[in-house]
Amino acid sequence: MNENERTAIDEAVEKFRSLMEGQLERAKSIKENKDFVDYAKLDKIIIGICGGDGIGPIITKESQRVLEFMLKDEVASGKVEFKVIDGLTIENRAACMKAIPDDVLEELKQCHVILKGPTTTPHQGDGLPNIESANVAMRKALDLFANVRPVKVPEEGIDWTFFRENTEGSYAVGSYGVNITDDLAVDFTVATEEGCERIARLAYDYAQKNNKGKVSIITKANIIKTTDGKFLNIAKKVGEEYPDIVTDEWFVDITTAKLIDPQRRKDFKVFVLPNLYGDIITDEAAEFQGGVGTAGSANIGKKYAMFEAIHGSAPRMITEGRGQYADPCSMLRASAMLLSHIGFVDKANKLEKALDKCMLEEKKLTITGRDTGCTCSEFGDYVMETVTSMN
Repeated sequence: MNENERTAIDEAVEKFRSLMEGQLERAKSIKENKDFVDYAKLDKIIIGICGGDGIGPIITKESQRVLEFMLKDEVASGKVEFKVIDGLTIENRAACMKAIPDDVLEELKQCHVILKGPTTTPHQGDGLPNIESANVAMRKALDLFANVRPVKVPEEGIDWTFFRENTEGSYAVGSYGVNITDDLAVDFTVATEEGCERIARLAYDYAQKNNKGKVSIITKANIIKTTDGKFLNIAKKVGEEYPDIVTDEWFVDITTAKLIDPQRRKDFKVFVLPNLYGDIITDEAAEFQGGVGTAGSANIGKKYAMFEAIHGSAPRMITEGRGQYADPCSMLRASAMLLSHIGFVDKANKLEKALDKCMLEEKKLTITGRDTGCTCSEFGDYVMETVTSMN
């Protein structure tokens, strides 16, 4: 080993030390926040509307319109307030060199729940600065530790709910890897005891309250023995507290195969899994019900919650002038999850049933992403008309 290589390793070790000190502080801080917000006790629930970029502002605005329709009485009485938050575009984030500009983050913290549009994440070769994903940054800043994604296809026997750990794993310090030399680059995976325990407990609580009967723990603990092993062992320990819930464990690679097995996939109910695996598998799962454009996503913490589509910002649709034809269905599914989370379960169920009718059953209008289909706004009207007809 030459002197330059020794120097490069020493610098990498110092960077690693700094990263680990930060993660230890994070591990301590997440233990301090014990209780979830009780929305029923709030005088006013503030819903932040944060459009993002690309098609994000279009589908988010449409979802806001539907939410305001569903909550018109609560808005009129002052129980619910909508707060529009701009500034999460890629242009603004790049100019600030921050995943979330400071002023935007402060506005987000003034809300109880957030409906967030897709945001563009810079990647190698796109000419943008190396800033962290806004989603990842928001999940960490607001401690949104649980990413909850439901997938239902009744005719296929599919009724899955995924509990993806949101703040750790391969994404915890994903923008802080080290290029030690031209020949060697290293990234890091993080797991904390509290981080693993709280996502597992949320999954088991959900399974128990919703009579799901089974929780499947998904890892690659046979290879990623330390962090995945920790996740697996803690989840299994939590599972012992729920004797009525069956626990099984799967490696992530075979899970992806079994999800396309028509017989075996019917056995899955609730999944709990680390960040990276959850990101990949939930996109695969969404394809069963029509693709990522059909699925909503909840990001749950004890103080805050954020709801979003699971697809990207589709900048090509904007550059090609097709933004008005963007599909709002994923954001509308997320809006239904938001309604349920803040206590309006009946309204959430009604919106879900209307979406099922508009998307899967009646299908009077179809979103194609082009002028061969209806516009985003026309589909929103269709959904609200359907809700009204159900009253």
